[in-house]
Amino acid sequence: MFLRRIGRMLVKEFIHVLRDRRLRILLFLPPLVQLVIYGYAVNFDIQHVRTAILDEDRTPQSRQLISRLGSTAYFDLNYYLDSEAQARALIDQGRITILVRLPKNFAKRLKTGETASVQVVLDGTDSNQTLVVLRYLGAVINDYAQEIMKERMQRLGAREAKPAVEVEHRIWFNENLDSRWSFVPGVIAMVVMLVSLMLTALAVVREKEIGTMEQLLVSPLRPVELILGKTVPFVIIALADVVLVTVAGVFWFEVPLRGSLWVLLLGTVLFLFNSVGLGLLISTLSSTQQQAMTAGTFILTPAILLSGLIFPIANMPQAVQYLTYLNPLRYFILVVRGIFLKGVGVEVLWPQFVGMGILGLALLGLSVLRFKRRLG
Repeated sequence: MFLRRIGRMLVKEFIHVLRDRRLRILLFLPPLVQLVIYGYAVNFDIQHVRTAILDEDRTPQSRQLISRLGSTAYFDLNYYLDSEAQARALIDQGRITILVRLPKNFAKRLKTGETASVQVVLDGTDSNQTLVVLRYLGAVINDYAQEIMKERMQRLGAREAKPAVEVEHRIWFNENLDSRWSFVPGVIAMVVMLVSLMLTALAVVREKEIGTMEQLLVSPLRPVELILGKTVPFVIIALADVVLVTVAGVFWFEVPLRGSLWVLLLGTVLFLFNSVGLGLLISTLSSTQQQAMTAGTFILTPAILLSGLIFPIANMPQAVQYLTYLNPLRYFILVVRGIFLKGVGVEVLWPQFVGMGILGLALLGLSVLRFKRRLG
C-alpha cells in the first residue's frame, strides 16, 4: 500500500508537470541555454583588449615593439594617436582599455645601453581585468627586452649568459587554461540546484494556492508519503537535466569527463538532498508562488557567489570563508570539477560527500518537521 500510494502521487505530479507544454519547455530548455551562455559568453580568458598606441618616437625599434603587441591575441591595436588628449577622451568613452605610449627617446636609450621607458595607462574600473592585462603586457615587453639584451651582448662580443634560474611550468588537468573547462561543469551544479529547489518549492505552494492541499490532507496519504510524492518527481527531472547538460558539455564544448559517471551520480543525489530540503523549507515559509520565487532567488544568488564557481573562496574575508561551509553548492562544485577534470573518485572527494550529507540531512530534517507542523 505504501508504494502504491506513493506511485499514484508520483503519477499525479508527472502528469501535472508534463501536460503543460510551457512547463515542459522550461524544464529542459533553460539548462541548455545556461550551458551555452556560460560556455561561450562567460569567459575569463581575456583577449582582444582594445588598445591605443601613442608612438612619439616613430623609429624601427618602437614599431618593432608595437608589432609584437599586435601579433598576439591579447591586444587589438584599434587606435594610433597623435596626442595624449585623444587617449583621455577614448578612455572616458570606454572605447579603449589600455594606452601604450612610447616616448621620443625610446630608440636612443636602447642604442646607448640605457633603460628605455614605456608608459602604460589603463582603465582601472575593472580591477581584475586590469591586473591580467598588465601581466600580458609585461610578458610581451619582457620578451622584447631580452631580445634587445641578447643583441647588445652579441654586438659587444660577450658570451651569452645563461639565466641563473629557469622556470619550467607544467599545468595539470586544464593544459590550455581554458576557462570554459572550469565553468561548464559548474553549470551542472547550478542546474541541479535551480530545477530541484524551485520546482519543489513551487509544487507545494501551488497546492496551497489552488486549494487542493486540503484534499490531499484528507486523503489516505501520510505526511511522509506526501513529501516523497512531491519531491521525487523533481529529483528525477533534475537528474535528467544533469544527463542532458553533461552530454552537451562533453560532446559540444569538448569538456573532458575523466571520472566515473557513478561517482557523479552519487554526488548529484547527495546534493539533491540539500536543494530539495531548501525547496521544502521555502514552501513552508511561503503562501504564494510569487513569494516562493522571490525566496528561491534570494537563496540562489548568494549560493552561487559563495560557491567558488566565479570568485575564489580563498580571496574572500575569513568570516565569509567560514560561512561558505554552510553552502552545499561549494561542495558540489568541487565534486563536479574533480570528476570532470581530475578524474578523482570517492577516495578523494569523500570530505565533500560527507559535508553534503550532513547539510542535506539537517535541511531535510528541518523541512520535514516544519512541513508536518504546517500540515498539522
